[in-house]
Amino acid sequence: MSVETIVRELEQLPLSDKLLVLEKTIKSIRLDREKKLKSAADALYEDYQTDTELTAFTVLDKEPFYETR
Repeated sequence: MSVETIVRELEQLPLSDKLLVLEKTIKSIRLDREKKLKSAADALYEDYQTDTELTAFTVLDKEPFYETR
């Protein structure tokens, strides 16, 4: 099904159904994004556990932070 066909079909729907389609589409996009981010984090997890160069600056996490203006 082409995008143009989907848009034409959506135009025929009442507003409440259009909003429902939009809501489900956004949820689908968010879920897909979360899955990709989780997959990337899982792939790098071992590196962050074992490679001290990747986590060298975390020793500063407990230091106070003073913003200069």
